[in-house]
Amino acid sequence: MSLSEDKIQINIAMIGAGYWGPNLIRNFVEMSRAKLVAVADLDINRLDAIQRRYPTIKMTTTDYRELFRLENLDAVVIATPPTTHRDIARECMLHGLHVMVEKPLTLSVEESQELVDLAKERNLKLMVGHTYEYNAAIRAIKDIIESGEIGEVYYVDSVRTNLGLFSNKINVMWDLAPHDISVLHFLFGEMPNQISATGKANIVPNIHDIVYMHMDFPSGISAHLRASWLDPQKVRQLTVVGSKKMLVFDDVASLEKIKIYDKGVETLPYTETYKEFHLSYRYGDIVIPNISFVEPLRVECEHFVDSILLDSAPQTDGINGLRVVSVLEAAQRSLDNQGKMMPIELDEKYTT
Repeated sequence: MSLSEDKIQINIAMIGAGYWGPNLIRNFVEMSRAKLVAVADLDINRLDAIQRRYPTIKMTTTDYRELFRLENLDAVVIATPPTTHRDIARECMLHGLHVMVEKPLTLSVEESQELVDLAKERNLKLMVGHTYEYNAAIRAIKDIIESGEIGEVYYVDSVRTNLGLFSNKINVMWDLAPHDISVLHFLFGEMPNQISATGKANIVPNIHDIVYMHMDFPSGISAHLRASWLDPQKVRQLTVVGSKKMLVFDDVASLEKIKIYDKGVETLPYTETYKEFHLSYRYGDIVIPNISFVEPLRVECEHFVDSILLDSAPQTDGINGLRVVSVLEAAQRSLDNQGKMMPIELDEKYTT
């Protein structure tokens, strides 16, 4: 869908107003460059509540297909269960609409490739809600790593836990790990070579609520991820260990989200005094960078709107989402095969 060069506002419809939908609705309603004109959801009571709170939304419906009858609709935002992403996104693009879809893009590489190819064929924007790539702290960490301050990166450890919310459709890995996988790709600009995953379904049969993942990258970096719906604490923590310094990102912390530790270990040269293996441990200062906070979701929503108005490629476009799904699919194969290390399988045209 092409927009007139002088258009300064786009019309958006929301599909799905459940757990995450209200946050998206709030952001789009508050934006000057977007007008949220309609919301679709299966729950009529939820729709009534939304229309009472946001009277500027002119249309609500329990059938998202009714949105296709709206004149001058430019784009849709999809926040429905992941099992529905492929069908809804495909249908919207076939009706000429730009699409932003919550993570994960779909539940298979094949379905994600289909959406990426369709968006290219129809000259439409396809964007995935990898919100952490719009987080000022994560962007600061990328700058710190690229500056060389922490030295050669040895490994990354990421923990994402909470008590719930359980799903009976997808496991915790597909629910939570897309964030961590997208962050790793954003920070290091490379796909892992291989991945292994183990876990357990404690509550819902055959739906893993705790998963441990290990992945290796071409540069030599290794990453370890833990995702759990069955934990007493909400943890959103990323640790990056380098040859010079170490860094910890705590997204739950209200103020001190990044801490840089001047700590490390060095191998001392051989001497007659120390004929055996000898190490030196360094304990230096802790630096807490000052990060100006802007709600990452607001940045993400504005970026989607700007990509349409300016006809620019979204940072977390369909290919970005496809790459994350390819890692998750390989991890699922490993999970189904007792943790066997699995290669990441993705057509080369989507990796470069």
